[in-house]
Amino acid sequence: MTTIGTKGARSSKFLKDLGIYAIGNLGSKIITFAMVPLYTFFVKDRGDFGYYDLCLTVIFLIIPFATLQLRDGAFRFLLETNDRDNRNRIITFVYRCLITSVVVSLIATLLLTMFTSIDYVWYCLLLLIAMSFFEVITQVARGLGKNKDFVAAGIISSLGIGVFSIIFVALMNMSITGIFIANILARFAALIYLEARLKIIATYFKFNLSLGQVGHDILKYSLPLLPGALCWWLTGSSDRWFIKYFLGLEVNGIYAVAFRFNGIILTLATIFYQAWQETAILQYNSPDRDKFFSKMFNTYIGVLAILLTAYTFTLKMFYPIIVDANYQESVNYLYLMGISSVLFSLSAFFDIGYQCAKDTSRTLPAIFLAAIVNIVFNLLLVKYIGVYGAIATSIITYLVLFIYRLHDMKRYFKLSFYPRTITASLIIPLGAIPFHCLNHWWWLLAYMVVACVVALMAIPKETRDELWLKFSQKIPS
Repeated sequence: MTTIGTKGARSSKFLKDLGIYAIGNLGSKIITFAMVPLYTFFVKDRGDFGYYDLCLTVIFLIIPFATLQLRDGAFRFLLETNDRDNRNRIITFVYRCLITSVVVSLIATLLLTMFTSIDYVWYCLLLLIAMSFFEVITQVARGLGKNKDFVAAGIISSLGIGVFSIIFVALMNMSITGIFIANILARFAALIYLEARLKIIATYFKFNLSLGQVGHDILKYSLPLLPGALCWWLTGSSDRWFIKYFLGLEVNGIYAVAFRFNGIILTLATIFYQAWQETAILQYNSPDRDKFFSKMFNTYIGVLAILLTAYTFTLKMFYPIIVDANYQESVNYLYLMGISSVLFSLSAFFDIGYQCAKDTSRTLPAIFLAAIVNIVFNLLLVKYIGVYGAIATSIITYLVLFIYRLHDMKRYFKLSFYPRTITASLIIPLGAIPFHCLNHWWWLLAYMVVACVVALMAIPKETRDELWLKFSQKIPS
């Protein structure tokens, strides 16, 4: 396996990748983030917003099965071939599966409406179709090496959600119907862009093409990922159903607002993860692997402590301005949900070990364990302590996952905890105390500055020096 020769070179590559993925993620996520205040101001019925959130949760559950996890299979198989005939077979197989999925979904929805009445069921079907095609075809673009178009499609989708939401939700006052329409049209707009730019269907899709072994090989790769996808859904989304069952749709609407704000932390962590992913794979066989991985892990903890503190405390100061009064209660859940996101991000860091060793089947036991823990604790806690029970369940679930993977990673690499990292680690849980106790903006600001400075000092000095050098080179002299 190829390695990057020098410490400076690999750090430089990591920072370069960090910038690329930041552009790709932040541009789209900032637009999505901006929609949360708009929805809270114009969707006055918290029960309606809670119902939309449940619909979205079910769609996320169905997508892996509707697409047969082809987003992963298409990307993997296209990435490793430049042969035109192979690309034709792969993309033809992908589109045939998606078209079949549309037909099956349509028939299933028709049968469902014959026996029961479900609000917005046809909007849900259209959104499922739009999101399924978007998820898979954007990965096809990546597999073809069109990363800029992949990034552009994500930005177009998010920008479309913003524009269409303003039209249908704010101007036409269509409530969650407008949210459905905005999300459907935005995904199709991105798909139209990709086809116009790359001509994927026109170039690669052959209706009568014989696929040979390709379809079997792709499914052999993709189908084993379905159990993991189901377990991740149970771990990350089942809490909405427990909240709905025990507490009602209105409470789920409040929870959904906090969850969407909390998604910003996950987005920022994802940027770090994506940049680290390629660097880690390239460095897995380097002689100082354990030292390098330890430095990155300790850096990651410091970065997450800064992100959690800076984001949540700033958000709390501006929450009365950006969120409608009907949803103000959700501010109480932000920091604790942030802790669960930090634990999830730390456990996801260890995915790299399985990928580097090409031992992805070992991810399943931990995911199954996390899913079981999540369901059991949701059943035990949500009924008695409400939303805090769901949040506590998430924290416990990801803590169990983190401990399991920390132990399991010893087979791939050995990490060392730096003494200063303990300080950053303590900031993460202890920050909940001032977050919930301080109400004046100047106290919130003072704590945030002190905590961020302390967490920054906990980052390894070598990494801080590299970051400062990179930053200073961008400043015009």
